[in-house]
Amino acid sequence: MRVLRAVTLSIVATLMLVLGGSAAAWATDPVDLGAGRVVDRVDALSEGEERSLDERLTALSSEAGIDLWVVYVDAFTSPSDAEGWANDVAQKGGLGVNQYVLAIATEQRNFYLSGDTAGPVDADALGRIETEDILPELRSGDWSGAAFAAAGGLAAAVGVSGDDAGGGSDSGRGVPVLTIVLGILAVGAVIAVVVIVVRRRRAGASVERGPASEPIEELARRSASALVAADDAIRTSEQELGFARAQFGDDAATAFTETLAQARRDLDEAFSLQQRLDDDQPDTEADVRAVHTRILELCAHADAELDARTEEFDRLRALEQNAPEALVRIQQERATAATGLDDAIASLERLRSTYAPDELSTVGDNHDQARSRLDYADEQLAAAQAAIAAGDGSAAAVALRAAEGAVAQAARLEAAVDKVSADLATAERDAAALIGELEQDVAAAVGVPDPDGSLAAVVSATRQQIDASRAQLTGTHRRPQTALATLLGANSAIDAALAGARDAAQRATRARQTLEQQLQQARARVSAAEDYIGTRRGAVGATARTRVAEARASLDRAEATAQIEPERALADAARATQLSGLAIDAARTDVGGFAQGSPGSNSNGMMGAMIGGMVLNSLLGGGSTGRRSSGFGGSGFGTPRGGFGGGSRGRSGGGFGGGRSRRGGGRF
Repeated sequence: MRVLRAVTLSIVATLMLVLGGSAAAWATDPVDLGAGRVVDRVDALSEGEERSLDERLTALSSEAGIDLWVVYVDAFTSPSDAEGWANDVAQKGGLGVNQYVLAIATEQRNFYLSGDTAGPVDADALGRIETEDILPELRSGDWSGAAFAAAGGLAAAVGVSGDDAGGGSDSGRGVPVLTIVLGILAVGAVIAVVVIVVRRRRAGASVERGPASEPIEELARRSASALVAADDAIRTSEQELGFARAQFGDDAATAFTETLAQARRDLDEAFSLQQRLDDDQPDTEADVRAVHTRILELCAHADAELDARTEEFDRLRALEQNAPEALVRIQQERATAATGLDDAIASLERLRSTYAPDELSTVGDNHDQARSRLDYADEQLAAAQAAIAAGDGSAAAVALRAAEGAVAQAARLEAAVDKVSADLATAERDAAALIGELEQDVAAAVGVPDPDGSLAAVVSATRQQIDASRAQLTGTHRRPQTALATLLGANSAIDAALAGARDAAQRATRARQTLEQQLQQARARVSAAEDYIGTRRGAVGATARTRVAEARASLDRAEATAQIEPERALADAARATQLSGLAIDAARTDVGGFAQGSPGSNSNGMMGAMIGGMVLNSLLGGGSTGRRSSGFGGSGFGTPRGGFGGGSRGRSGGGFGGGRSRRGGGRF
C-alpha cells in the first residue's frame, strides 16, 4: 500500500502541474473538528482506514486519559505555517491540556502535532513523537500509519503501552507484486479521480454524512456528547435563573422560565430514549439509529431554545450594574457556607463513628470538596474586589459569578451531609419495621398449602435475610440502606410466593404497607445521586446523567400513582432506587478518572471543570455567549471537548506555564 500511495502522490503532483494547479489553490483554512476524531478533507484514508483509526483514537482516550484528533487537508492557509494552523484548529475546538491535534497537509507535505505543554506530554516528548514516530510514516506516504504512530507515541509518553500503539496500518508488511501491478494499472483511474476531485473542491462542494449513513458508533458518541452538553447547559441556566429571580424578581424572568421548562422536557425525553437503549432488551440497528437521531434532535432543539433567550437574558442581567452590592452579598453567603462547613465536618465525624463507609459513599469527601470550592470562591472574591477598585466592572462581574457558583455548590455539598444523615436514620427505622412485617409473613406462610415446596424455600431465604439484616443494623459500622434494600427484596419475594393465597384487595393493602418504605428509600437514593452529580457535574458523563434522569422519572411516576396503583408504584420506586445506585457508581467512576487525568485539584481549571460551566463570560457578565461560555484559559467546560484548564492554545503560548507554541513539525 505504501508503494501505491507513493505512486499516487507522484501522479497527483504531476497532474497539479499539468492542470495548472498548485498547493496554494487547494489551501484550506483552519477547520472545525467534527463529531468524530478524524477530519479527512482530502480522502487520504479509505472508509475502513478511517473507521479503524477512529476506533484507535477512541481507545486512546479510555486507556490513556488523553484525546487526539487527526486532520488531513491539502495545504495550510490563514495561517500558512503548520504550527499556527494546527494551534488555531485546537483553539477553535476549545481543546484542553489533555487534548491534541495532529494536522497533516498531504499536498504541501507539512505537519504539526499541537499539544499544550502544560499537559501530560511535555514539549520534548511531543518533538520526539513527531520525529521518531510520525515523520517516518509520513515520508513513506502512510497517512493512516502516521496517525496510529502519533496515538502510540502519546500513549507511551503517559506510561500506557499497547500492541497497536505505535504501528501504522501496514507496518512491517511486505508489498505484494499484485499491489505494484495494480498501482501501475490504476494510473488512468487516478488521473480521472484527481480531475473530478479538483473540480469538486474548486467548486467548493462539500458533503456531510447524515445520520442514515453515519457509522452507528459515531452516531452514538455524538448523541452521548449532545446529552452531556445539553444537560450542562440546562443545569447552568437553571442556576442562572435562580440568581436572576433573586436579583430581579419572578416577573422579569418569566419568559426564560418557560423556555427553560421546555428545554428540560426535551432533555427528559432524550434521557428516556437513552435509557431505553441501555436496558437489556435487544434493539435493531434501525431502532438504535432512530433513537440516537431523535436524541440529537431533542438536544439541538433544547439548545436552540435556550440560545434564543440568551440575548434577552443578557439584557436582563445588564439592567443593574451592582458589582459592589453583589460582592457584599456573596461575601456574606461565603461566611454562612464556612459556618456550614464546620457543622458538616462534625456531622460526618458522627456518621463515620456509626455507619459503614459504603453508606457514606456519596458524601464521604463532601467536606474536602466544599472547602476547595470556598477556597476558590475566596480567590474570585479577591479578584472581584480588585476589579471593582480598578473600575473594571466586566472583570468584577466574571469573578463574582464564579464565586457565586462556587459558594452555592459548597452549600449544597454541606446540606447533602445532613440529608444523608436523616435518610440513614429513616432507613434504620424502616428496616426495623420491615423485619417485624416479614416475621409476620413467615408465620402466616406456615398454614399455606405448598405442594412443590417453593414457598418453603422462600420462607427459608427470608429468615436468612432477616438475620443478615439484623446484623447490619447493629454495631458501629451499620448498613441501614443495605439492610433495607435486602429486606425490600425479601418482601417482594415472599409477597409473590403468597400472592395465590391473597386476593386483589389483600395484595393492594400489602403493597401500600411497603410502598412508603420503598418510596422513602428511592427518594433518598435519587436525592443522593442528584446531589453527587450536581456538585461534580463537570466531571460526569452521559451514562450517569442518563441513569439519574431516568431514576427521577421513575420516582415521579411512583409518587403520582402511589394512591391509585400501589403495585405499579412499588415497581417504579424499586426501579428508581436501582437506577440511582447505577448512576452513583457511574458518576464516581467518572470523577475518579477525571481527577487522575487532570492537573492539580486546587487549580482554577480543575475547579472550573468540576463546577461545570459557571465561570467566564457568564450571563452576569452580559457576554453574548451567555451560558455556553465557561472554563479557564480558553477551555470550554460543559462542552464535549471541554478541557481541564491550564495552558493557552494560541500561538502566543502562555497561561499557567504552558502553551502550544514550540519548535516542531515541518516538512516531510
